[in-house]
Amino acid sequence: MESENLVKQELEELQKQLGKKQQFESAVSSLKSLLQRSYQSASPSLRKSFYSVICRVSTVLKTRYTAPGFWNAGLGLFEQANMLVSEPSEKQHLKACIAQAREHLHLEDNPSQPLRPRQSHTNGGYLFEGHLTVDPEPPQPQWLVQENLLSTAATLFAAETSQGSGANDTTPENTANVLQELLTRLEEVVPLMVDDGPVAPRVPPASKEVVAKLPVITLTEEILAKLGKDAECAICREDLVLNDKMQELPCKHTFHPPCLKPWLDEHNSCPICRYELQTDDHAYESWKEREKEAEEERKGAENAIRGGEYMYV
Repeated sequence: MESENLVKQELEELQKQLGKKQQFESAVSSLKSLLQRSYQSASPSLRKSFYSVICRVSTVLKTRYTAPGFWNAGLGLFEQANMLVSEPSEKQHLKACIAQAREHLHLEDNPSQPLRPRQSHTNGGYLFEGHLTVDPEPPQPQWLVQENLLSTAATLFAAETSQGSGANDTTPENTANVLQELLTRLEEVVPLMVDDGPVAPRVPPASKEVVAKLPVITLTEEILAKLGKDAECAICREDLVLNDKMQELPCKHTFHPPCLKPWLDEHNSCPICRYELQTDDHAYESWKEREKEAEEERKGAENAIRGGEYMYV
């Protein structure tokens, strides 16, 4: 137990050194040695401590350092840790860290370790809950999925009514499968057939000019004390520490700048309270303004109805 306490103390000291540019590479090198020497015989608690410091290396690289030397050191650490950890979620996160480091160092095409498939320049990843995602093939539009399901179902039902035809190659299993899929999508298909009302457009990315003007603050001991000991970036889910750079939305929630920009490009809303930033899409902004006015009119009508009800009570 005493030796584990000493290892934990060494980990805490190395985590402090990660925040100092002159000591970062040596701290990562010492962490690799300590990982190789102590991880396999460590208790679950100590392994969690190792993982926490390794995640800290990833955060520091994304928020502070861009030099290839720093990212090379981080890549070596992530690859070594990935070979040692066994927890699936930790392994998945480390693979994401490796992929991001290799991308930063332009090593995506190195055949020695094909960690992720080649992507076209039009498809990129984004950060969410601590992982760098790789976009899958874009899904079909919902209306097309529903139309194909209904068409297939109609074909199968027509075939079922003409059992005498020798050309019928449908089976009860095919019919059952389509019926089951139709049932699972019933809540989506029915509104498509009965509701002709306007559909809310997809939210465009936040305005680049607006995002660029968002204030960036450096976390002080006073700010950390107000945030509490368990404060974390709600996007990458990593703990906040002294001197972290944080970008503040108008709703006053803060996030690491490298985490926030891709999130706003994809979702354009605060991950915590769903506050939405202004976009550069004039059509969308006009639609949003019309919706706001319509909502006010609906509320006014509801209040008038309630007022009338009270008069007759």
